[in-house]
Amino acid sequence: MEYRRLGQSGLKLSCLSLGSWVTFGNQVDRGAAENMLAHAYDAGVNFFDSAESYGRGAAEEILGGVLRKLAWPRDTWCVSSKVYFGSVSDPMPTQRGLSRKHVVEACHEALRRLQVDYLDLYFCHRPDPDTPIEETVRTMDELVRQGKVLYWGTSEWPADSIAEAYRLAREHCLTPPTMEQPEYNLFTRDRVEKEYAALYREYGLGTTIWSPLKSGLLTGKYNHGIPDDSRLNLASFSWLKESVLGPDADARVAAVQKLADIAERLGVSMTQFAIAWCLANAHVSTVILGASRLEQLQENLGAAEVRLDADVMAEVDRALSHAS
Repeated sequence: MEYRRLGQSGLKLSCLSLGSWVTFGNQVDRGAAENMLAHAYDAGVNFFDSAESYGRGAAEEILGGVLRKLAWPRDTWCVSSKVYFGSVSDPMPTQRGLSRKHVVEACHEALRRLQVDYLDLYFCHRPDPDTPIEETVRTMDELVRQGKVLYWGTSEWPADSIAEAYRLAREHCLTPPTMEQPEYNLFTRDRVEKEYAALYREYGLGTTIWSPLKSGLLTGKYNHGIPDDSRLNLASFSWLKESVLGPDADARVAAVQKLADIAERLGVSMTQFAIAWCLANAHVSTVILGASRLEQLQENLGAAEVRLDADVMAEVDRALSHAS
């Protein structure tokens, strides 16, 4: 397993990590979660990602229970939470967003569910138009100073808002954000590759990227329709089906078939190929994997051994030239 610095920080994360979105509490029970965490840890994974909104808190409860049972030394692994959406259905105004009240209370709830004394990483899950950025930056700084959070960052924030958070932190001698968690895969590239380019240069922003397989599209599983057991068939994720397939579904499926030909020539699975492509970007600190079965996780972890040269990367761009 390769370990990469989280931006300019001194923290080193495994280049592949394990997330709990959609799966834990929906497709994965506590027993399956334990098997996957144990396998991931044995393979060198040291970062496990979650959020207050995943399963309305159930994902963090499962993750925390498994981490407590496995009883690995706390200084060998990292865990995260995210704050914004809340953990209850139909939340009151004070139960969501990035106000000081919700950020602090959500942190305490995450610590309880995850059964830890501190969060290694704490993300602002989306920008909050109703809360001044300075209020959020000051609150995160307070949590860091209290020892409840080690590193804080953002998820799916526009570059100008992240830059404003850095400016405010420097101006007021506060702890700046360290990382961003954006979607990044062969079909979703502009934000990571273009919009954040100045943030890497000026601030050393780290990234913990999600959806490297575009929710399964890049595995080829949707080339002939949507399988019954797919997350795209979950009623609560109907929005995801539109995001993954959308109006350009035919062009995307055709591109996946071209990419699969490249992967076959290299002797790797399409899944491993897509994850390895993400890892080829030096600005990616870690790729968050999602899996509903141990066999999926085992295959995904094999991507750490795949290397793509410049010729292959150029061939990929040609294959994607007509897909959005």
